[in-house]
Amino acid sequence: MAETRIQPRPITEEGDFLKIKGIDHIHFWVGNAKHTAYYWWKGFGFRPTAYAGLETGQRQFASYVLESGKIRFVLSAPYTPTHEMAAHHLLHGDGVKVIALAVDDVESAYRETTARGAQGAWGPREEADDHGVLRTAAIRAYGEVLHVFVDRGDYNGPFAPGYRPLDLPAESTGLAAIDHVVGNVQLGKMEHWVRFYHEVMGFRQLIHFSDQDIGTEYSALMSKVMEGGAGRIKFPINEPAEGKRKSQIEEYLDYYLTPGVQHIAMATGDILTTVRALRQRGVEFLRVPDAYYDIAPARVGAIGQPFAALRELGILVDRDDEGYLLQIFSRPIQDRPTAFIEVIERHGSRGFGKGNFKALFEALEAEQARRGNL
Repeated sequence: MAETRIQPRPITEEGDFLKIKGIDHIHFWVGNAKHTAYYWWKGFGFRPTAYAGLETGQRQFASYVLESGKIRFVLSAPYTPTHEMAAHHLLHGDGVKVIALAVDDVESAYRETTARGAQGAWGPREEADDHGVLRTAAIRAYGEVLHVFVDRGDYNGPFAPGYRPLDLPAESTGLAAIDHVVGNVQLGKMEHWVRFYHEVMGFRQLIHFSDQDIGTEYSALMSKVMEGGAGRIKFPINEPAEGKRKSQIEEYLDYYLTPGVQHIAMATGDILTTVRALRQRGVEFLRVPDAYYDIAPARVGAIGQPFAALRELGILVDRDDEGYLLQIFSRPIQDRPTAFIEVIERHGSRGFGKGNFKALFEALEAEQARRGNL
């Protein structure tokens, strides 16, 4: 696929010209949608809310919509080996295909981004049923990821035309909103995608982490965090850095085979309760050495949660000038060591856990070593 060509000119209009209201949904293309939906339903406490498939007249793929708080995931798998979803899964395994953004004006969002150099995937279009009209358009981002612009102003159906509602009970784990979505790109390509989000989509750079910030004796990465939608959308972009051994970004690229979404961070208002529930349901998390918790109280000061509980559950803590945050990272959520999940609880902090990077990287390297990939 041709690389997106960005027009080398500054944005003169207001930065938030897209008026993004939030992340409408994240769409995973997977090998078995029913099985994956069960994992998110029973493991993570998402509520199944809509379905499309043979029974609804959809002859190409099966698709489930699941929600938790403000988070909406769509999980789709093809019925035939000739569908583009099958080719995507053969190459990548399970992975994120779409990060959909809610806007008021799809036509304007598509026109403005393509005028600035975005490569269109499909132009503004309407789909209608008895519930109204859904408007979408899409542009290409890193790898095979699409940003789909969605306007639901005239649509009140369960998800989209062709879907029927599901009303299945779920025991929530407290996952409430998407905090940020992280993309991995190749060495030397981080700046290209930083410019894309700034010049094409009007985002601004929030934070820059160098290889000195995120690294160990053996491996490192670099990251820049792009923010849009008046602060509602945060997209960190990672690239590998030179190191003695293979970094987590290189391992991801080896198995995903192109740039893609590395992890989705989901916010909770009570991380202790959320992580206990997830662990009880079999969700696996990375574990840093216990020595981390011996020095944590002196490093971050007083917080509202007992350090003994953080140690018990393996939750990390960090503080910046604005407050503190609590976070934990899952092991890969599919067979390939590619995408994973972060759970985060913020108390004023707008950062990303810089003080945890070294301990987290060492835990990731230990996982890579167990897989024979370090």
